[in-house]
Amino acid sequence: MKTFFETAHPALAGALCAALLAAAPALAQEKLLREGQVTEKALIDALTPPEPAASAADERPLTRSFRPAIRPGAAAAGTAAAAAGAGKASILVTFVTDSAELTPRARSALDVLAGAMKSDRLASQRFTIEGHADPRGSDEHNLRLSQARAEAVRSYLLTQHGLAAERVSAVGRGSSALMNPSDPAAPENRRVTIVTQTN
Repeated sequence: MKTFFETAHPALAGALCAALLAAAPALAQEKLLREGQVTEKALIDALTPPEPAASAADERPLTRSFRPAIRPGAAAAGTAAAAAGAGKASILVTFVTDSAELTPRARSALDVLAGAMKSDRLASQRFTIEGHADPRGSDEHNLRLSQARAEAVRSYLLTQHGLAAERVSAVGRGSSALMNPSDPAAPENRRVTIVTQTN
C-alpha cells in the first residue's frame, strides 16, 4: 500500500529513498582507528576531503533554449556526495574514567594526529574535534564530559604541537552518535572524531 506522499509525489519519494540508500554505506563505513592503527598515513588518507566530482551539468552539451530536468537519480547522487564530502577519522582516545584527563596512550595517538594535520596535504585544512560519550550517566553529564574531552584534545594539539587555534574547534556530541548502539558501554562509543571542515 502506497503512502499519500508516494502517490502524490512519486518522483520525489523515489529520489529521497535513493538518497538515503546511497548515503547508508557512507554512514556504515565510519572506521575507528584503534591503538596500533593510528598512523600518519591512515589519518592523512581519512582526513583529506575527496576531490569534487564533475556534476552531470558540467558534462551536458550547451544548448540555447532547452534545459533538461534533473533526474531523481542524479539529485540523489548529489545529495549522497554532499553528505560524504568531509574527511573524517574516529580515534579511540582514552581518558581517565569519568574525566577529561588524557592517558599516555591518548597523547601518543594525538602526537601522530598532529603530524598528520601538519602534513602538506592537510596543512591548509581546518578541523572540528568531536567528543563522544557512551550513554551511561545523564544526557547533560555526557554532553559536558564529551565537550571537556574534545577541548582537552584541542588544547593538547595547540599547546604541545603549536597548531593554530583558528584551525581547530571542539564540540561535544554526548551520546547522540553511538558507533555501537547494541553495546552502550563499548569503548568505541567513547571516541574522538576529527572532521575536516569543508566550508
